[in-house]
Amino acid sequence: MVNDLLSIDIIQRQLANLKQLTFEVTDACNLRCKYCGYGEFYEDYDKRENKMMNIDAAKVLIDYLVELWNSTYNVSAKRNVYISFYGGEPLLNMPFIETIVAYINNIHCPHRNFTFSMTTNAILLDRYMGFLVKHRFNLLISLDGDEYNTSYRVDKAGNPSFPRIIKNVDTLCEKYSDYFEQKVNFNAVLHNRNSVESIYRFIKDKYNKIPSIGELNNMGIKPDKVELFQQTYRNSQESLYQAEHYEAIEQDMFLRTGTYQSVTAFLHQYSGFKYHDYADLLFEYSDVKLVPTGTCLPFSRRMFVTVNGKILPCERIGHQFALGSVSEAGVNLDVQEIANKYNAWYAKMEKQCSHCHNTKACIQCIFNLNDLEGNPICYGFMNKQVFEEYRAAQMDFLRKHPEDYYRIMEEVIVE
Repeated sequence: MVNDLLSIDIIQRQLANLKQLTFEVTDACNLRCKYCGYGEFYEDYDKRENKMMNIDAAKVLIDYLVELWNSTYNVSAKRNVYISFYGGEPLLNMPFIETIVAYINNIHCPHRNFTFSMTTNAILLDRYMGFLVKHRFNLLISLDGDEYNTSYRVDKAGNPSFPRIIKNVDTLCEKYSDYFEQKVNFNAVLHNRNSVESIYRFIKDKYNKIPSIGELNNMGIKPDKVELFQQTYRNSQESLYQAEHYEAIEQDMFLRTGTYQSVTAFLHQYSGFKYHDYADLLFEYSDVKLVPTGTCLPFSRRMFVTVNGKILPCERIGHQFALGSVSEAGVNLDVQEIANKYNAWYAKMEKQCSHCHNTKACIQCIFNLNDLEGNPICYGFMNKQVFEEYRAAQMDFLRKHPEDYYRIMEEVIVE
């Protein structure tokens, strides 16, 4: 059985070595994007009520984490932690952002450096770019390509957002060129009004940036919206392969494409040249039991806090999977209960995972499976034949692109 794979100590260590803390600054937004993850397609999130996150609750959570960062659970001599601001549209709650930035800059935490980051639709960028530049924010701007590509991104009155976004981004680029080059990137949503090629061409040609391109989330769809969702949805790999010079685009986008992500996971897990730590390098562990699925350990990568104070391991999963909460009164995070939840989910998946031939390089997140609390079926399961086909495909790619083997092994750091 796997009911003891995750312990209190493991979760405490993850919290004490947290890499990213993300606040849902507000659930309000000045746009009404047709495909929004909090929009008409979906039902697995808390009701949007134009709330602003409680500043005092955020400070309580930061103090809770600082105590852990300064505790014996911390194993990092000097880790960088990203303090990230998310929405809704985070720039609608600038007082929260200004207060938290000042608070973080004044805490005593000798084992941590802090980097601020934000995802924004850029509609209010003209008002606040000076502050973002001053504090060296890593800025991720949402833009789906050219004007037609971005036509799903409209305001409350249905007016297009593209002219305002471009005007503000161009101003930022011209006024703070060094900052723009070093700190600004773009993400796009793929749908039936754009393509991987059109997004890539527009952003690369106009701003000399390689965009991150994501598919529409296919979890939590309302039953009566399934057909409309399917009409809007596009698969990123299929879209990429429809490009005239897809290999050149794929190589330029590198880890932003599924092919390179797959090959990287394969190399790092099956090459024999990847080590988690010095002990992993010096000793062989033949009896180590793998955790079922490729789900991140809770808080091993990030913590996401909703505007309502719910604490989740990631912003990409449904709010029904909250692991705790925070308010002005304190942090409610029962690590034993979290361990019990995960161990119960692992137990559900153990039988499938024990017969899967790709357990080492699995990327299937349990939160993206249907009926997790009932009888979930893993979409990433590979029998022997499927795994051999997968392995052959990775090896064939590397034979055809030997230079990419060196690029992956030399440039890619997996945390």
